[in-house]
Amino acid sequence: MLDFLNKKKVNKVHLVGIGGIAMSALAEILLDKGYSVSGSDIRASHITTRLSNYGAKIYIGHHQDNIADADIIVYTSAASSDNPELVEANKLGIPTLDRAEMTGELMLAYKTSVAISGAHGKTTATSMISLIFEHAEFNPTILVGGELNEIGGNVKVGGNELMITEACEYKENFLKFHPNVAVILNIDEDHLDYFKDFEHIFSTFSKFAKIIPKKGYLILNNDDYDVRKLISHANCNIITYGINLESDFQAKNITFNESGYPSFDVIFKEEVLERFTLDIPGQHNIYNALASIATTYTLKVPVEKIKEKLSQFKGTHRRFDILGQWQDIKVIDDYAHHPTEIKATLDAVQKIPNNRVWCVFQPHTYTRTKTLLLDFGKSFHGADNIIITDIYAAREKDTGEIHSKDLVKQINKEGHNAIYIPSFEGIVKHLKNHASPMDIVLTMGAGDIYEVGNMLVEK
Repeated sequence: MLDFLNKKKVNKVHLVGIGGIAMSALAEILLDKGYSVSGSDIRASHITTRLSNYGAKIYIGHHQDNIADADIIVYTSAASSDNPELVEANKLGIPTLDRAEMTGELMLAYKTSVAISGAHGKTTATSMISLIFEHAEFNPTILVGGELNEIGGNVKVGGNELMITEACEYKENFLKFHPNVAVILNIDEDHLDYFKDFEHIFSTFSKFAKIIPKKGYLILNNDDYDVRKLISHANCNIITYGINLESDFQAKNITFNESGYPSFDVIFKEEVLERFTLDIPGQHNIYNALASIATTYTLKVPVEKIKEKLSQFKGTHRRFDILGQWQDIKVIDDYAHHPTEIKATLDAVQKIPNNRVWCVFQPHTYTRTKTLLLDFGKSFHGADNIIITDIYAAREKDTGEIHSKDLVKQINKEGHNAIYIPSFEGIVKHLKNHASPMDIVLTMGAGDIYEVGNMLVEK
C-alpha cells in the first residue's frame, strides 16, 4: 500500500467535502485500494450517492462526531479552519492532509505518475493523454478536472503502474505532488487573489520543474517564452514541443477544414512521425495534442495508437461544446474565463463559417476581473456582438470595487460592441430578438453561463 499511510497505520480515511469533484476522485481511489472511507458534505448529490453505493459512509452536514474512529482526515481547500471536523481532529491529534497533499501521497503508489500543469488547457491535455494510454491498454488511473464521457466522470481507477492527473498551480498546490513525468503547457498571469505578481507565478512553476527526478521527464511547450526559461531550472530529461520554434516534436503543414478542425504533420528527429487530424477546433488544441503526443510517445505508446485516439477525441465537458442549433444558429459553450483563453476560443470560432459571432461572457471572480481588466478589454477581437452578464463570485465576496459594467466600458474602449445584461432570461430574449440564421452564439465562463445556451437550444 502507500508508504505514508502504512507509516501512520491507517485503515479509515475521512474526507471533509467528499462531494467535490476532486475529493470524490480521491475517495474512489482509496476505496479501490481497500481503505475504509467516510466523508461529509453540506448537501447530498449524485456524487455522494455514487460513493455511498461504492461503500463509503456519507454524512450530510459537518459535525465533530463524523470523524469517529478516523485514522486520517483529508480536507478540501474550501473547508474553513473552524470546520467542526477539523477542529475535533486537531483536538484529538488525528493527522490532517489537504487534497493536494493526499494526491501527492497517492502518486507514490504508482511506478509512473504524470502531472499536467499550465495556466490553460490542463483538462483537455490531461484527457487526451489519459485516453491515449487507455486506448493503448496501459490501464491508467486517471484524475481529470472535468467530466470525461469516456470514463463516465472525472476519475477512473486503473492498475498500479500509471497515474495521470491535472496539476493546478493555484495556492502552489502542485508543489505537494510527486510526479516523475510532468507537462507544462503554458505560464500566464492568473489567480492573482493568491499570487503576488507574475514573478511569484514563474517562481512557483520553477519549483515544480525542480521536483521531477533526474531520470524523469519534463515536457515543455517550446513556443511559450516563460516555459522555455524553465529548461535551465530543471535537472531531468527535457522534451520540447511546439509549432513556431524547432522542437523535439514540432507541428508543420497545418491545415483546417470547414469546421475549423486541424490536420498537421509532426516532425520528430527531422522526420515526419505521422500526420494527425483532430476532431476539435483551434490552434490551441494543436498545442494540447502536441503535449499528448510528446508525453505518450516518450512513454512508449505506439504512434498508430496515438493517432487513432486523437482522431476520435471529441473534447471534454464545457470545452467548445456544440450544444445544438436554434433557428439555424449554432450554439457553442466554452469554459474560457481568462483573456488568453477567450482569444483562443474566438480564434477557433472564426475558422467556422458564420454570419456574426455573439459572445456571451460571464466574468469569473471579482479579483480576476479587476486585476486583468485591461487584458479582458483587448481579448474579444473576433466577436461581432458581446454580452456581459454579472460576475460569478465563486469563492469571493463582492466588495463593490469592480462590476461587469466596468468590463463593458473597457471592451467598448477597444472599439467593440458590448452591452451589459444581468439576467440569463434577458440575454435569451435579446438573442431571440436580434440573432439571425448562420450566426454563432458562444457562451463563455467558468460559472453557470452554459445555462443560457441550454435555454436557447430548448427554445
